Amino acid sequence: MSKKLAVKKGIDKSPKVFQREKLSQELHIKERDDLTEKQIEILQTALAKDTRCIFLNGVFGSGKTWLSVLASLKLLNQKKVDQIIYVRNPVESSSTGKMGYLKGSLEEKLEPYASIIYDKLEELLPPQEIELLKQENRVEAIPLGFCRGKSWNCKAVIVDEASCISYEDAILLISRCGEFTRIFFIGDEKNQADIKNPGLEKMMAKFNDDISRENGIFCYELYEKQDVVRSGFLRFVLEHLGIIK
Repeated sequence: MSKKLAVKKGIDKSPKVFQREKLSQELHIKERDDLTEKQIEILQTALAKDTRCIFLNGVFGSGKTWLSVLASLKLLNQKKVDQIIYVRNPVESSSTGKMGYLKGSLEEKLEPYASIIYDKLEELLPPQEIELLKQENRVEAIPLGFCRGKSWNCKAVIVDEASCISYEDAILLISRCGEFTRIFFIGDEKNQADIKNPGLEKMMAKFNDDISRENGIFCYELYEKQDVVRSGFLRFVLEHLGIIK
C-alpha cells in the first residue's frame, strides 16, 4: 500500500510498541498560578508532542523535581505514558556522614531515596489518588545500578540528582529510552555533585544545540535569583552567600 493511500485511509503510521493498560481514572492534579515564566516554558516544552529529553541543571529550591513530577503526572493523565520511572544513584551527600549498610529488601533500601518523589506527589495529588498510583504500580523507583538491560517505552523517566551520575551512566540511561518515552535529567552540578567527574554538564554541552532541539532534546539552567521558588528566605540566603545573583 502506498504512503499516499495509507494517509487517505487514516491508517496510524506510529510505531507499534507494547503498552500497559492506561490509567484507570483521571487524576486531579493540584494546579498553581504562581509559576515563573521559565517554569511555564519548561512545562510547555515537557508536554510538547515531539519532546523526548529535558536536562535541568539548577540551584536547590528552583523546583526541578517538582516540575518533572508535575509534567510526568500530566503525561500520565493524558495517557501519553503509562508509568513514571524514578531513577536515582543512591549516593549520600559528600558533606555528611555515611549511613553505612542499609538492611532490608531492595524496596526498603531505596525507600529513603524514593521518598523524594512521594513528597512531590503529596503536593500534587489527593491521598486517594496517590494510593491508586501505588495499587496500579504507576510509579516505580529504580536504583541506577539496576537500569542496565531495561527498555522503556511509553514511560516518563525522572533521573533525580543527575549531578551525581557519571557521563557514562547518563548515556546508559538515555539509551534505555524507546518509543514515546520522555526522560528528565535534573540536578545541580555547581553545588550538589557528590561524585568525581559528574556528567550532567558534559551531556548538556553535547546536546545544547539546534539539531538536538529539532530531535526533541532541550537544556535549561536555573541559576538566577528569580529561579529560586522554594521560599523568599532561601532566595535571600543563596544570594547573600553568592550562590545566585
